[in-house]
Amino acid sequence: MDRMTSISTFVKIAETGGFASAARKLGVSPSTVTTQIHDLEDRLGVRLLNRSTRKVSLTEIGKAYYERCMHILADMDEADTAVQAMHTKPSGVLRLNVSVSIPFFVAPVITEFTSLNPGVKVNMTMSDRIVDLVEEGIDIAITTMPVPNSNLVMRRVGSFRLMVCGSPDYFARHGVPREPDDLINHNCLKYAFSPWGSEWRFKSPDGQRAIPVSGNMEANSVNALRLAAALGQGLIWMPDFLARDDIKSGKLVPVLTEFSCLEFPINAVYPHRQHLATNVRSFLDLAAKHFHAADLHPAPQELDVPPTLVAAQKALQSVRFDTLNSKPDRPYA
Repeated sequence: MDRMTSISTFVKIAETGGFASAARKLGVSPSTVTTQIHDLEDRLGVRLLNRSTRKVSLTEIGKAYYERCMHILADMDEADTAVQAMHTKPSGVLRLNVSVSIPFFVAPVITEFTSLNPGVKVNMTMSDRIVDLVEEGIDIAITTMPVPNSNLVMRRVGSFRLMVCGSPDYFARHGVPREPDDLINHNCLKYAFSPWGSEWRFKSPDGQRAIPVSGNMEANSVNALRLAAALGQGLIWMPDFLARDDIKSGKLVPVLTEFSCLEFPINAVYPHRQHLATNVRSFLDLAAKHFHAADLHPAPQELDVPPTLVAAQKALQSVRFDTLNSKPDRPYA
């Protein structure tokens, strides 16, 4: 007797609660179901089901066997889907949700994906909140935000670091923080969706170190805060890949870099592994390739900072201000 057939029959009995109901679902006679289960139990040398005239239930061994059989059948289904996908072109609509800060890196993925698969239309939304993929009909979310423990499947496609930056004008007026604790005397522009609230995280000998910060601006857009920082309003704690161009142009200067080497993941999140649609699988593979090739967080020496800015940064680091180690007259709020 085919082993997979007997396993499928056993699982169906466990799900429906009876031999006759399983036979109806499988489209076979009750005697065939009975024979298959007898043969399966004889081969294993154990009793899987308790039978009575009114009820069928799993034995303790049967419960354990049922769990294993469910995994086997799921793996078989996934193998079938993978083989079928080799002969199926991606099609339909791919619904994406991406963090507000990373469309620059997602756009090339979409361009290549739609070029390779002209039958697919991409519908993209941007948000830094954790969306309900099933409820909102999202196929894939690519996020820089921590994903809470759930039944969602995560695939790491990249990483980034957070760095503190400010404009040369701001540092000329307020001094340069040399230690994370110095941030208490600075105007820190806060990101509304930060998973750490009003704390900025730094590297320390004991792991992560949390510094409470305050400031006169809070926004749900990193780009809005970046523009405010470039205009000299305050300091910003931002992904290194977003700061790169402003650092090269001289609008922003990175500080506390020796404390800012914590690395955070960029994850592609999707609802389940089983029966993954071809367009979802193809986009995931393409995104992983693009993000791996992208220079998301170059080392500070690779930022090609103009020599004039290097000199300015060194000059700023040597400046001492009376306000640096004292409370400001008007605390930032």
